[in-house]
Amino acid sequence: MITFTRAAVTALLACAVALPDTALPAQAAGPVASAPAALRTAANASVPALELPAPTGRFAVGSSVLHLVDRSRPDPWVPAADGRELMVTLHYPAARGAQGPPAPYAHEAVARAALAGVGVTDPAAVKAVAGMDAHSRLDVRPAPGRHPLVVLSPGFGVPRFTLTSLATELASRGYAVASVDHAYEASAIALPDGRLLGCVACTALEEGRIKGSDVTAARAADVRFLLDRLTGPHPAWAYARSIDRGRIGMAGHSIGGAAALSTMLADRRVDAGVNMDGAFWDGLPAGGLGGRPFLMLGTDDEMHRPGGVDRSWDATWPGLDGWKRWLTVTGADHFTFSDAPVIQAHFGLPAGPIPAGRALAVTRAYVTAFFDQQLRGRPQPLLAGPSPLNPEVHFQQP
Repeated sequence: MITFTRAAVTALLACAVALPDTALPAQAAGPVASAPAALRTAANASVPALELPAPTGRFAVGSSVLHLVDRSRPDPWVPAADGRELMVTLHYPAARGAQGPPAPYAHEAVARAALAGVGVTDPAAVKAVAGMDAHSRLDVRPAPGRHPLVVLSPGFGVPRFTLTSLATELASRGYAVASVDHAYEASAIALPDGRLLGCVACTALEEGRIKGSDVTAARAADVRFLLDRLTGPHPAWAYARSIDRGRIGMAGHSIGGAAALSTMLADRRVDAGVNMDGAFWDGLPAGGLGGRPFLMLGTDDEMHRPGGVDRSWDATWPGLDGWKRWLTVTGADHFTFSDAPVIQAHFGLPAGPIPAGRALAVTRAYVTAFFDQQLRGRPQPLLAGPSPLNPEVHFQQP
């Protein structure tokens, strides 16, 4: 199902969801392999500083962290929990001259759990990841005006910090961006009261007690609740008035990308969606997405080219009834569309041949162009066809 490279990276950042049963031959389906023992000694020496590329937009970036609890429904993975809990990082364009403390990249306990996937337990390595420059300032005032909202949902088993590069880029371009941790669906989620939630859903999926569609349905409900709390009459964020509730998009990596489609089916407030290398679990109804636009961005290999191993992309494509693109990226692996390339390169972990900086730049460019065109009505030549500036990106026409 997944190459050795993907398996190693998946082990670094916890667990990844398998493809739908319809996507693979029966003998290929199954849990992702563990990382080889050689990778478990990846951080024995002192660790130099890690660095994400700085955002390129004209705005400085602010960030706030929210802990939200939906007590109107039980948690699907731990029904005895006190409601469904979400941790959300909001990145947004900051007011000119706004001053505040630098935002941390990741909670140290969460970074520790993620790195433990390959046996990287050196405290210096954990601190290097947790302390990476997130290019944002905590709780500063937002820039004047109303800003379109983009929700980001991470891959299954991985924490929300893995989409920070994309979040800060969008925020620097004038978007409010809500990156979501869905309870019990990541290697670790740190709550304000000190609790650390593990990936209960990972175990349930591996044991066959739940399906991928159960995960996407839960995430769609999470996003509906999040939108209520950000755009409703009693918002959870102090600066919620800066959100343009009439322009909302969603993007996700892996099963988070599949959840973007599921959320659009469940909630008309989401105007545009992006799936970054995730297998779809939900079929489209006869009415498609009601004309709303959708971007599929994936690996240029046997997985996500037309006719590839993940047949869910071929099955979904005809039903997308609005503006749509199917783009694949040469040299990408499954985690290219997250912050993972920076971490992979730092620890010498296997990755696709595309350089880390280039991987992040391509993802930022095409996702930002998509939302600029679809939420702001600004035509983007980058989305019209192949570009000599981005020879890695292929426009598929199935």
